[in-house]
Amino acid sequence: MNSILSDKKPLVATGEFSITLSPPEAVLREGAPTSGRHTLSKTYQGGLQGRASGEMLSAGQPQNGQASYVAIESFTGTLGGQRGGFSLAHFGEMDNGSETLKVNIVPGSGNGELTGIRGHLQIRRDTGKHFYTLTYWIIY
Repeated sequence: MNSILSDKKPLVATGEFSITLSPPEAVLREGAPTSGRHTLSKTYQGGLQGRASGEMLSAGQPQNGQASYVAIESFTGTLGGQRGGFSLAHFGEMDNGSETLKVNIVPGSGNGELTGIRGHLQIRRDTGKHFYTLTYWIIY
C-alpha cells in the first residue's frame, strides 16, 4: 500500500452496474496471435452514480477458459455525494477454471471534487448482474 495512505481510513462505496460491451474488432499483427479490441459503456448505481466508457483489449481463448484482458474506463458522476471523475485500469485473467481480476483507480486521474482519489474496485457477478465494492481514499 502507498505510504501516503497507510494512516488514513479507507472509504467504501457499493452498488450495481450494467455494462454494454461491443463485439471484438480483430487486431491483427503478422505472425502474432489475434487479439480483440472492444468498447465498453457502463452505468453505475449505488454509492458510485454515473457513467463510464472505455476500451478493452483481449487475447486468448475465452471459450476454452484461457484468456486475459486489459482495459481503461473513464468514470464521471458522483461518489459519496462528491462530483467529478476518475479512470480505472483493469487486468483480468482466466486460466483453467481460475479467474483473477485487478481494477485500480489510475493515480492522477481524479478531477473535480474527486481530485486526489486513490483506490481499487472489486467486481462480483451473480445471476447475470454485476456488483462492485470501491475502496478509496481522497488525498487533499
